[in-house]
Amino acid sequence: MDAFMTIKETASLWNLTERRVQKMCSDGLIEGVQKFGNSWAIPREAKRPKDGRVTTGQYRNWRKK
Repeated sequence: MDAFMTIKETASLWNLTERRVQKMCSDGLIEGVQKFGNSWAIPREAKRPKDGRVTTGQYRNWRKK
């Protein structure tokens, strides 16, 4: 199991929350990820995927425009 990381290890390495890493795993954004029961196994050589969320506030109050 030295070839894999846990959600907690990955979150601290990539400076993300554990929930965000879980969401990336379930969405299939991380290549080579495997699920064992209720746990995710992330390969150590996996690259951090690009974060596609909008953080500029571009869609803020879009209904009022």
